[in-house]
This record gives sequence, structure tokens and C-alpha cells, in this order.
Amino acid sequence: MTDQKPITTTTIFLFIPNLIGYARVILALGSLAVMRFHPKICTWLYVVSCLLDAFDGAAARKFNQSTKFGAILDMVTDRCTTSCLICFLSSRYPNWAIFYQLLISLDLASHYMHMVAMLGSGQQSHKKVGKERGWFLNLYYTNTRVLFIFCAANELFFVALYLYSFPLATPPYLGSVYGIPLSYATIMAIVTFPLWLGKQCTNVIQMVQAAQVLAQVDVEERNGKLAAGSAKNK
Repeated sequence: MTDQKPITTTTIFLFIPNLIGYARVILALGSLAVMRFHPKICTWLYVVSCLLDAFDGAAARKFNQSTKFGAILDMVTDRCTTSCLICFLSSRYPNWAIFYQLLISLDLASHYMHMVAMLGSGQQSHKKVGKERGWFLNLYYTNTRVLFIFCAANELFFVALYLYSFPLATPPYLGSVYGIPLSYATIMAIVTFPLWLGKQCTNVIQMVQAAQVLAQVDVEERNGKLAAGSAKNK
């Protein structure tokens, strides 16, 4: 029988899903580097980085390499890449800046509170959502197809707005509707808008339920201290 080598931090950092996560970061940085002046290259880099998000989870399950570090890396990469793109949209559509700021705030607050609530309740990953958190969040996080469709539509909607801000870079135009010129970016925005809106609603639901979980943890801790104090005074 061969003795297995002990797991070290280096071992964790070199797990396959985490290597995929690093690739996502590199691709995202590349998209940021050309975001201002090369929309096509930026879009490809950004989209591939987002698509790899589906592969790191699959790799973690296949090779039994799910880790807290990997879960945090996945969450942070998602939030940072989306936030950076929305920040750029604020500069391209300055009249909508406060709207984009609120979207970033909702996204970050919702996912941070959800992550803390899940880890605080003993879960290894923010995606291990039980039915006690509601049927919708349970479906959203445990059904990989549903999660992928919502997340992909959310990112593609923002990408469509990004491309639409470069009118000369997104031909051909396919006619117009009510005076609005139709391009592939316009059509992509129209198609993904309902799911994008659903994703924002999911963020609100997630934040409210995470607040309830955190408050319940506080209740249990305080009641536990009160009970311990009462027992000590007897």
C-alpha cells in the first residue's frame, strides 16, 4: 500500500479547477487591456473567460477537487470581471452611470452576503443551496443548466451594450425597427434582456434570503449564550 503525500497549500493552488480559474483571470485581464479600443478582441477574450466558468465546476466535481479557495476564486473572478465591464459601460453611457453603479452594488452585496451566509452555515461552496433557502435559489444553484443560462444571458446582455457603444465596429445593420437600427448587438440585447432582468431579481432574492440566514445565525448564537449564562447562574 502506497502512502499518499500530505496535501499542502501548493497542492490546492494547483488543482485543475483552480488552474482553469487562473486562466479565466488572465483572459479577463486581456479583455480589460483592449476594452477601450478593440471591441472584437475584447469580446472574444471576455466571453471565453466567462465560458470557462462552466468548466472549472465540472472539473471540480469530476476530480473531486472542490475547495473553499476555488469557490472564492470563482466568485471573485465573476464579480470583478462583470463589475469592470459595467464600469466601462458607465463611461460609454454617462447618463446611465447611477443605474450601473446600483447594478454593481446589488451584484457585489448580494453575492458577498450569500457567500458569508453559506460558509457561515458550514457549506463548502456558495452553490450548495438547500431547499430551505427556497425552491428558486435551490433550482438556480443546483441545476447547472439553469445557472449557466442565467449567467450567460446576464454577461451577453452587458457585452451587447458594450458592442452597441461601438457602432462602427458592429456591422452589418439588419434594418431598423421604430427608427432603432438593428445590428447583431441590438438583437443580442433584446433576446437576453428578459433573462438579464431575471438575474437581477435573483440577486435581490439572494440578498434578502442571505440576510435572513445571517440574522438566524445571530439569533442562535445569542440564545445559546443566554442559555449558557442561565445555566451558569443556577
